[in-house]
Amino acid sequence: MELKLARAELGTKPKTISLDKIESAVEKEGQKIFYFDKENSHKQLIELVEFFEEKGLSVYHRVVKYGLDEKDYMYEVHIL
Repeated sequence: MELKLARAELGTKPKTISLDKIESAVEKEGQKIFYFDKENSHKQLIELVEFFEEKGLSVYHRVVKYGLDEKDYMYEVHIL
């Protein structure tokens, strides 16, 4: 599965990250916070949460709004 990371600047395209890279970062650091772009579907993020919960990890998922417009948001996923 490929997920899009949150954009650093509004006019740029989001970078992608694979599930394997996310898993290796979590294994290396023990916990990790990822910010994902709004172009990811809710279903993809739920699959990500379920993947790590099946491995016995705790996962917190929420929507972060950074502006007044309804379109100004990203997803935060904290994996412990």
